[in-house]
Amino acid sequence: MKYTKLVLSFLLTVGIFFVLNTKLGAVPPIAKFLNPYTGVWQNETDESITGDIAIPGLKDKVTVHYDAQLIPHLFAQNDLDLYKAQGYITAKHRLWQMEFQTYAAAGRLSEIIGEGALNYDREQRRKGMIYGADNSLEIIKKDKKSLSHLQAYCDGVNAYINQLEPENYPVEYKLLDYKPEQWSIDKTMHLLMYMTDMLCGGDSDFEYTNALREFGKERFDMLYPDFYDFDDPVIPTDTDWSFIDIEQTKTPQSELPIDSLQSVMEKPNPHNGSNNWAVGPSKSYSGHPILANDPHLGLNLPSIWYVMQIATPEHNSMGATLPGTLGVISGFNQHIAWGETNATRDVKDWYKIEFQDETRTKYKYGNEWKNTSVRVEEIKIKGKETFKDSVIYTHHGPVSYDHTFKGDSEKVGYAMKWAGHIGHDFVSLFLKLNNGKNYEDYKEAIADHVAPAQNFVFASTEGDIAIWVQGKFPNKWEGQGKFLMDGSNPDHDWQSFIPKEFNAHTKNPERGFVSSSNQHPTDSLYPFYVFNDGYDSYRNRVINDFFRSKEKFNIQDFKDLQNTNFNKKASELLPYMYSHMDTSTLTDEEKEILNIIKAWDFNSDIEKLAPSIWDAWWSNLYVLIWDEYKDKDMVLETPFTYQAISMLKNNPKDEFMDILSTPEKETSHDLFLIAFKETAKELIDWKSKNGDYNWQQYKGTYVGHLLQGLPAFSRFDLPIGGDRNTVNAAGKNWGPSWRMIVEMTSPPTALGIYPGGQSGNPGSKYYDNFIDDWAVGKYHSLNYLQSNEATDAIISTQTLTPSTNE
Repeated sequence: MKYTKLVLSFLLTVGIFFVLNTKLGAVPPIAKFLNPYTGVWQNETDESITGDIAIPGLKDKVTVHYDAQLIPHLFAQNDLDLYKAQGYITAKHRLWQMEFQTYAAAGRLSEIIGEGALNYDREQRRKGMIYGADNSLEIIKKDKKSLSHLQAYCDGVNAYINQLEPENYPVEYKLLDYKPEQWSIDKTMHLLMYMTDMLCGGDSDFEYTNALREFGKERFDMLYPDFYDFDDPVIPTDTDWSFIDIEQTKTPQSELPIDSLQSVMEKPNPHNGSNNWAVGPSKSYSGHPILANDPHLGLNLPSIWYVMQIATPEHNSMGATLPGTLGVISGFNQHIAWGETNATRDVKDWYKIEFQDETRTKYKYGNEWKNTSVRVEEIKIKGKETFKDSVIYTHHGPVSYDHTFKGDSEKVGYAMKWAGHIGHDFVSLFLKLNNGKNYEDYKEAIADHVAPAQNFVFASTEGDIAIWVQGKFPNKWEGQGKFLMDGSNPDHDWQSFIPKEFNAHTKNPERGFVSSSNQHPTDSLYPFYVFNDGYDSYRNRVINDFFRSKEKFNIQDFKDLQNTNFNKKASELLPYMYSHMDTSTLTDEEKEILNIIKAWDFNSDIEKLAPSIWDAWWSNLYVLIWDEYKDKDMVLETPFTYQAISMLKNNPKDEFMDILSTPEKETSHDLFLIAFKETAKELIDWKSKNGDYNWQQYKGTYVGHLLQGLPAFSRFDLPIGGDRNTVNAAGKNWGPSWRMIVEMTSPPTALGIYPGGQSGNPGSKYYDNFIDDWAVGKYHSLNYLQSNEATDAIISTQTLTPSTNE
């Protein structure tokens, strides 16, 4: 193990651990942690990947071939053995990570961290995370096949846990001084809710309600438009929607509440998203479709993904798996490839609830009082008494905000209606994709998907490409879901859902490619209401322009596109700023900085200074534009970037361009200079303290351990360019969490890499061995084995055998 770094990390984190960037707890008992026989030193060795291992419940042996990257290739004789083996092998390399995330999802961190996590746990319970997981489990129980496969996976995880001795527990258990629980189906359901919340747990209803009241409807519509003045959506603009014969829900004649909250629960990173695309035979250099996917999520160690090949005589799939659940999430088999990006649809709405009295046993609905129900959330706290939180439920969902949590009235609460609470069988979805052979199989697999809404890209060896914007979407009336709604008015309920066959999609479009990067799903002609929920407005145009730029594309083109650092946002604003900013008062140092950025080619490459200047300049400018939003005793959300830039260029004298704290009447042209001078001051100061402010150093991309106070278990100052608006969307601690390229030859050939390593053990050489190649845009070939025979790529083989002690 890296002894020096480990001891340094330990000293730096004495007294404090950070979980999910929140101060939560204390160090473990030092004697136990440093015990030479059972403590941290026992975690030094790499994983054993040879020999036979007896697994209870196996019907036949399972062969596990490991390649040089510690990627396991599992070959079983039947599905139940396969998924049991998947659970075992995943737990072997990622147990602490997969379990810790279930604690976070279910609001159980207080059990292992202490009282500092209580508010976080309360939020998770009040989001209805366990409630939603329970609803999905009830659906899965109706499908014996899905349930049996899920149980097999759990049995595999437990087979590994039951073989562990305390000295072999992953190091994080020793740091936090607790031990693994038995895995259960509930834990897998909680993990899936964790992902659901990460990808569709956001909303702006309270913020927009406040903005509507503060600025009026005309100003609100200008600040927060449903569509921008350009249109390059997921589904091509020439799509014919005439086959849709269901109308949008009619807008009711009713009033909206205008209540205000001073604070709301923590929300997922609004930049969580992804890229995916595929070219058909006509645009492929080889005549075979090519598909790519790169999900943009938090950059953590252990990585969110774990690469595997899982095969039986009936099917053979490979790609990125999600530790804690079965199947391949983003990958391919012998016939098809698939990948996902976040569809960013608004599927969470809030309702004002009027209780009959302080008992909160009834709430107003129409002309009657409906009964509430109560879910008592028992939150265990390490070293303290259990905290009981009574969460009221209505037919809308949980009353997340009330007088006991961020509210101030015993007779008023605010209930959440969320697609994430609707039960669905995610197991069936991915098992069907893993077994799919053609477009019809893919379409059937994703047909009943509920949440999180995803853009599922597809390609096949038959030559088809497609993309579906898939999820369970309410058929909303115009404007529904933007603002707080009246929970007592039945007209404000979700009246129906868009039939799944009418979800936006395209197959083999005439342009020869499909793509998505979290942009608007359709143009304004799509006959259902879809409002601007933070859609991408830059990456999508770079991607689509790239595929319009020439006739044929090869694998290198795909690599180049996934790693492109071209900053379209900067390219569309900076020339305007240069030509409208008075530079007569600039000092020599300021002029030097301005000349550097004026010579920029708009590529956010690591060695350049200009991207750092741009990043600081834009940040300072954005703060000046929206100073009206500061110091309000309510939650507000500033407009999205594209609209801000549009106002700077097209409405330079708008009231928002005026700085409230100054007597002058500023325009956007004045703001350019004020923000630039502040930027120059910051960068000069940075240089005096830190040296060169090239983009690598200034941005400081890092991949952090899930316990963020452990620097020795993290990687810092990575040489990766781009930012969240470039196709290579690498921010400070967020970005491409998995890059995959698949050419649909027979069998497919594939490349893949992610910012981590296969092992969750910080003492393993496989813990972070992918990161350096990932940062500079290199790929690893995915060794897609066609049979159980080891090839030259395989470095060792392990056999899982039925236990003889059963």
